[in-house]
Amino acid sequence: MFVGGSSVFRLAVFGRRFWREIASHWALLLKSCGEAGSHCKARWFFLSRSASVFQSEILASAASKKYWDLSNYKPDQIKHSKSLLDKNSNNEVACKKCKKTEIRKTCRRLLTPRMEGTSSKAESTLQKSSLDVYTESNKRQHKSTSDTVILSVDTESSQDLDSDEDTTPGLSAARLREMIKKRQPPESKRKKPKKRENGTGCRRSMRLLKVDPSGVSLPATPTQPTLIADENPLLPPGPLEMTPENRDDDSELFKRFLQTWANVSKTSSKNTEKELANIKSYKANLSGMVINEDTVHKVTKGAIFSVALHPSEIRTLVAAGAKSGQVGLWDLTHQSKEDGVYVFQPHSQPVSCLYFSPANPAHILSLSYDGTLRCGDFSRAIFEEVYRDERSSFSSFDFLGEDASTLIVGHWNGNISLVDRRTSGTSYEKLINSSLSKIRTVHVHPVHRQYFITAGLRDIHIYDTRHLNPRRSQPLISLTEHTKSIASAYFSPLTGNRVVTTCADCKLRIFDSSCISSEIPLLTTIRHNTITGRWLTRFQAVWDPKQEDCVIVGSMAHPRRVEIFHETGKQVHSFFGGECLVSVCSINTMHPTRYILAGGNSSGKIHVFMN
Repeated sequence: MFVGGSSVFRLAVFGRRFWREIASHWALLLKSCGEAGSHCKARWFFLSRSASVFQSEILASAASKKYWDLSNYKPDQIKHSKSLLDKNSNNEVACKKCKKTEIRKTCRRLLTPRMEGTSSKAESTLQKSSLDVYTESNKRQHKSTSDTVILSVDTESSQDLDSDEDTTPGLSAARLREMIKKRQPPESKRKKPKKRENGTGCRRSMRLLKVDPSGVSLPATPTQPTLIADENPLLPPGPLEMTPENRDDDSELFKRFLQTWANVSKTSSKNTEKELANIKSYKANLSGMVINEDTVHKVTKGAIFSVALHPSEIRTLVAAGAKSGQVGLWDLTHQSKEDGVYVFQPHSQPVSCLYFSPANPAHILSLSYDGTLRCGDFSRAIFEEVYRDERSSFSSFDFLGEDASTLIVGHWNGNISLVDRRTSGTSYEKLINSSLSKIRTVHVHPVHRQYFITAGLRDIHIYDTRHLNPRRSQPLISLTEHTKSIASAYFSPLTGNRVVTTCADCKLRIFDSSCISSEIPLLTTIRHNTITGRWLTRFQAVWDPKQEDCVIVGSMAHPRRVEIFHETGKQVHSFFGGECLVSVCSINTMHPTRYILAGGNSSGKIHVFMN
């Protein structure tokens, strides 16, 4: 047969290369004839992998013929004439045609139905292998065109046939199926451990096995649904009795305590005017205020959110509103601190605002987040309900009239309520929707009581009660100088000519409110650390009722202190307590006539500085 179209012909040994060349040439013939489909794939498979099926027949016919042994000749000695080459070429063409017909018949006879049952995956694998054989044979033909051919059939050829049959994979369809099955990983299923029947586990107590010590099984206990109790249940509406939580209400000491609070007198305005002094005398009086162990005591159970000092000039009475809803009363005139402290529970949530009534000092009004505003009457020993709204949460309140008959209440949702205590019921007289999303503090102007100021998230608004719209009220003045959350805003206590604000940007701002018009100028900005963190009550700078140009505020500095600043920004005084003041007093207040300062911390302690 011709190799690569060359005139030099060669005969290969009946081994692997011989049958691969046959397969490659047959593939070329099929490609030129345009045959395709399943017949072409079957013939490629037969010629490339199943040559051993009809190899024995060709070997038998080749053994009876004679071949020239050209192993002893050199390549230069082999010369052929032109006629011989033409004759050989004609013979080869005839031989090709004969072989073509023979191979087709043999293929049709030897192909079994098992071939047709092979999967598409095996067919694609076999087609790829036959193409690899074709490319490999072409490479070898171009590389070894000048090699001599040995025309002999001997023992080595038979050994090559045996070795080819052993090493060539995929000799039959059955063999291919076995190979495909071997390549697939076996499905490994985890065996479940067998359960022990009537077996007792090791190291299990009789209680877990529900068996009593005698070995008798215990009856199954019925499961009852657990009810989750509310942490802060709302107290029932109506008046509540003044029942102290830390003492027995039937004791004679408690009765004398109530009588003391009911008989205290109000400070007169004449005495208030006499107490006014210049800044030098004010500093001297502040220097004489001290603290000791007798003026420090834990009054409430939780953090203190509000503090009030009774205006009495005879006795020192302090009230504190706690985060737990408690209201603690402390009479410092008692020699024993424990005997002078009484704690009540008029609310279920934090008490954020606490004032003694300017008309009757025997009344103390407390406002809470739980949506209730109550008045503690010491003469009747009850907490009377003034205003109640279970759908809202209150933040602050103040007295609109000097007789304390009308109140203004700020809500956390931005609403404002006008409450008249003279009417029956516990509802509001008017509900106003302000322009703020939240209201933290509400404070009424001390002279022009139609004006009140509100502290929102980042804005300060001043409203006129004569021009309030229930749907949407617009403020007269809006202060937008604050960059972070605002904690409080208050008018100065005597004239209302100043406004002090506390902001989370570590600044105290003082505005000039002597002329309430479209704008209020900023006078002073005081740098002060107001970052109290999560566990401490926020600072609120308040005015000293005796000296309206000075503000009082807590401090985060060490050692712990309470500071007083002038409206110009200068520091007037710092209260140090040594070992008696080792915590931060976030909420502070000053006595209206006496030099007494009371501060509350976040653990329920009250610290009192007095001279």
